[in-house]
Amino acid sequence: MPQRVRVPLRVIVGYYSDCALPVYVKVAALERRETGCEAGVAYLAGLLGLSRSTVERALTELMRPAPDDDIAEVTSYRRTHRGGRGMTAVRRVRVVGRAEHGAWVPTRAAEALSPRQLRAYAAIAYATATGHHLTLTDLGRILRHRSGKKAGEPLNARSVRRLLQDLEDLGWISVDRRAGYRGRHLYQVHDEPRQIPLTADTDEGSGGDLDEGSLASKEHPPTDSPEEPPDGGSIRRRRSTGSSAREDLVSLPPSLRRPYAGPQLTIAPRIWQVLEPVKALLPGLSPYVVRALAREIGQQLDQGQEPERLRARLEFRFASTQDIRDPGRWLLGAAIVRHGCGLVACESGQIWHTGARCDVCNELRATDGQRPPGGPHGPRRPAYPRPPGRWHECEACARPSRTPLPEGVCRACRPPDPLTLLRRWQP
Repeated sequence: MPQRVRVPLRVIVGYYSDCALPVYVKVAALERRETGCEAGVAYLAGLLGLSRSTVERALTELMRPAPDDDIAEVTSYRRTHRGGRGMTAVRRVRVVGRAEHGAWVPTRAAEALSPRQLRAYAAIAYATATGHHLTLTDLGRILRHRSGKKAGEPLNARSVRRLLQDLEDLGWISVDRRAGYRGRHLYQVHDEPRQIPLTADTDEGSGGDLDEGSLASKEHPPTDSPEEPPDGGSIRRRRSTGSSAREDLVSLPPSLRRPYAGPQLTIAPRIWQVLEPVKALLPGLSPYVVRALAREIGQQLDQGQEPERLRARLEFRFASTQDIRDPGRWLLGAAIVRHGCGLVACESGQIWHTGARCDVCNELRATDGQRPPGGPHGPRRPAYPRPPGRWHECEACARPSRTPLPEGVCRACRPPDPLTLLRRWQP
């Protein structure tokens, strides 16, 4: 059973910022120890994937009395050694009464989800427990803008819908669309992601099946013990551009060349299906290259390209390349790049589904083979209608001029005078 924390409803829907919620969940989880939460700001930032300044700002909000009832959610106690040297402060959360409304949030969600996604997850968990059927407007009021020019305004339905799609893709919630009261959606929250992606190494170590290695979710480093802090400092979470980016890249692998103190990098099954022909090149790649490669493959799949198509492309180019000196540079710059025109179905001048020649590529080749008429500086620009008797146009570059042009060309297109060049280079 995963560890869960009961979060007061005032923290979920109150005036606190989005980053205050994951900090509260992690402090409440670590506070269950007899000595309280002894984790420092750098350690909390490393666990949550936030910057130190963000964690410090969230702790300041939680320790400051609320403007409506003067109640602080987190209390900090300073400590010193006998010699006077300071120690890490002990933090404790306010005791939540049984009659107070709240939602149970797993501590793992605070590390895996972004602050705004975690707030949406907590709001859905509370609504599910109380039997309330949420609408996109209700979630927009809870997930309102916390800063900027739109501070205090609710999120629009499009942003809320995208946020719910991200949570569903990551496996934290299940949505039964139009099955509730008056056609509203029914939500179901999960303490753990339902779909655990496969790791890049399927021969040994973590595996997708229960009888092949251990699950990737069981190999995360312990996050509830301040005595075992991560090796690195604060870890910044990368913002994705699409809903499938967080599904394709969940975390970083520890077996890569560069040491990494965060969770393991796991690759979604659809990404690993494409990368299987070049799996021999993956162990030596850096975390940045693995992220960029998986993100590029995910974007091409979202555009409509089939996994078999990308797999065949990598297999053909890997077999036709003799010497690969830099695997990461070759994968990103040559192997995964699609050649052809702007049509999605075009693959190196041929239609992928039929194998016929692409008409657009044929027209582009025919145009490139014929040199359009023009001067020495390239093809002529399209001639625009001008009032007669007022404008003069260069015959080489079509540059307009108000004065007559000698020999029909402008000064830039006119060949230089030999005497002028001779005077310029004389000592």
